[in-house]
Amino acid sequence: MEIKKILRVLFFMILGLGTQAQVIPIEESPPDTAKPQKVIVEHSNIFQGFVDEEGKETHYLKGEVEMRQGSTFMSCDTAILFVEENNVIAYGNVLIQQGDSLAVYADSLFYNGNERVADLFRDVSLSSKEQQLFTELLKYDLKTKVATYFTGATLTTDSTQLTSRKGYFYVSRDEAYFKDTVFVVNEKFSMVCDTLKYNVKTKEATFLGPTRIDQNNSKIYCERGTYNTETRNAVLYENAQFIKEDQQGTSDTIIYDGKLKELIMKGNAKFRDNDKKASADQIVYEEETEITRMEGNAIYDSKTQHIESDIIIYNKKEATYNTMGRSTVVDGSNILQADSINFDDEKGLGYAQGNVVWVDTAEQITIVCQEADYEKETDYILARGGRPLLITLIDDDSLFLSSDTLVSLRENPEDSLRTLFAYNDVRIFKNDLQGICDSLVYSTADSVFFFYQNPVIWSDSTQFSADTMQIQMVNNKMDKIFLQDKSFIINSPDEIFFNQIKGRSITAYFINDDLNRMKVEGNSETVYYTLNEDNAYTGVNKTLCSEMMLYFAENKVQNIHYYNKPSGNYAPIDKINQSEYILDGFKWEIDKKPKSLEDLF
Repeated sequence: MEIKKILRVLFFMILGLGTQAQVIPIEESPPDTAKPQKVIVEHSNIFQGFVDEEGKETHYLKGEVEMRQGSTFMSCDTAILFVEENNVIAYGNVLIQQGDSLAVYADSLFYNGNERVADLFRDVSLSSKEQQLFTELLKYDLKTKVATYFTGATLTTDSTQLTSRKGYFYVSRDEAYFKDTVFVVNEKFSMVCDTLKYNVKTKEATFLGPTRIDQNNSKIYCERGTYNTETRNAVLYENAQFIKEDQQGTSDTIIYDGKLKELIMKGNAKFRDNDKKASADQIVYEEETEITRMEGNAIYDSKTQHIESDIIIYNKKEATYNTMGRSTVVDGSNILQADSINFDDEKGLGYAQGNVVWVDTAEQITIVCQEADYEKETDYILARGGRPLLITLIDDDSLFLSSDTLVSLRENPEDSLRTLFAYNDVRIFKNDLQGICDSLVYSTADSVFFFYQNPVIWSDSTQFSADTMQIQMVNNKMDKIFLQDKSFIINSPDEIFFNQIKGRSITAYFINDDLNRMKVEGNSETVYYTLNEDNAYTGVNKTLCSEMMLYFAENKVQNIHYYNKPSGNYAPIDKINQSEYILDGFKWEIDKKPKSLEDLF
């Protein structure tokens, strides 16, 4: 009778331990509602039976014990079967086998036959198909096929091992939930997280809390997401970020394709690679090609460049980038805008296409064209297509220059001084200065414009022409105009009578952009019409000499100094034949004068 009491106390102690550990699983499979069957003893080497004063029967079994409840098989070294309660206490090499797909091993257990729930203790191992669960304390519900633990366990499947402090294993669904300090390890990666759902059949892990994945030399973090341990495909969100060597990135969502080795960052995407930074609505990174594609409000920054575009594609291996959509590149004092830009960072060569706008903020120069080639070391830019237009500021007023081709470069990369070349059909427009020529050179070092091949310049009602011509600027104001060989100046406010100055060379001097004086050298000739106080023509002077100096006020001749025995004549206006007062070489080309910005194209 004393032995029966001891067994009863042991039964309730174990039953109490199982009740304390029981927690409702996160999800449960549909329970088996069939009436529970009795646990039947099929074999034991030693069998002892006891009946207490209440008539309840207890069986003591020892040695190769085998029991069965329906299709569930149980074996152990020692067992106590409480017949009326349909409960079992088992010790030593305990095995529960449910069908052909599941086997549970333990050192001991308490089994509630009516509820069909087993509490297993020490060295517990649950095997189902290709996975095994190891723990020290496990509750297994044979109806729902749900295993629960709260003292730590390890699940192994193929080459993957998962450990956590708490967990639920849904055997029929090949699915497990892990909670509290979850670790996942295989030969390709390792993972640590707070809460994890894992499908052992599909090999997909679902993160339900803060998670970090380490694989090769990269680390990934998120607070929600999924990861397939076989394909290495991942979808990460909620504070998603990653680090790989010198690379790091964050976005609302990170998608990784293990087969393509492609990383997609969606929503507020930010990417850093050493001193290079990128941000966009979406960033796609290809591991094998090391190509990064930034899409939507894309921004890329390096040590020397800032790039903005709809789409930016950066190739790290080849050190090149391409843009699509309206793009802006800021490189030092240079700003380049275009519909698309290609640049080779290693070679320092670039190509821009579509509504190109290039600005040198240091020299206040702008070039507008359809296509442009760029060389970084010398700041070389070749503009072509659609009559390239150069815009610069002179005397607080914009000067516009167009030609078939424009070239700009820095002769010394150490300073900001620049040389500009324009060739084929050059046209200039400024409110108080217009001009044409075949080719032109401008140097910011000495602020001189050089005009070549049939240059013509107009300032107010005055036309300048020569074989070659130079305009000297001082403090962004016109200081001198040099005319060399076949120099000819024509002035005509009304285009009826023409004042003319002709010589081998002519130098015009300006003060505050107003013509002050003019020096004529070499076979000088002038035709000058005189005016009275009412600005009516009174006569004409025609003079020849080797050299002369003309003085101006309000764009009118006030005085002329002749040198070396001048010769000439004066005739009243009503006595002249105007054709006799047209000098050789006279060409009034007012019809070629650009009258507005539109005339440059």
